[in-house]
Amino acid sequence: MHADDTHTLAGARVATRLPAQDLDRARRFYAERLGLHPVDERPGGLLYRCESGAEFVLFRSTGASPGTFTQMAFEVDDIEAVVAELKHRGVVFEEVDLPGFRTVGSIAEVEGNYPSKGARAERGAWFRDSEGNLLGVGQPLR
Repeated sequence: MHADDTHTLAGARVATRLPAQDLDRARRFYAERLGLHPVDERPGGLLYRCESGAEFVLFRSTGASPGTFTQMAFEVDDIEAVVAELKHRGVVFEEVDLPGFRTVGSIAEVEGNYPSKGARAERGAWFRDSEGNLLGVGQPLR
């Protein structure tokens, strides 16, 4: 961090927020489909924490995500096993077949994605939660 960054966001923690029109429906989806349970809740919001320490919140909102871009992604060590388990739990993955970008078995390989993380590429898969939020699962390829 630079000295002039003292009052910027350089030292901040990222706090992902995802809108949910129906928190009860979202809670069921995250528990039954993703195996995630809130560690805290308040009226209008559910706080989730992954084993890595990463946190995100589902909050009651009258608005909805357009679902046209990845809003949050989970980085995993074995994407094939995770995708298979999530499919077994009823998660429906996006299938894409565009020039230069195609999923095979719900998983796409993205060349040159985040080489600064020591990876030459990333494998990724995408699905929507019960509220229409587009979520991703990724595995860096080293």
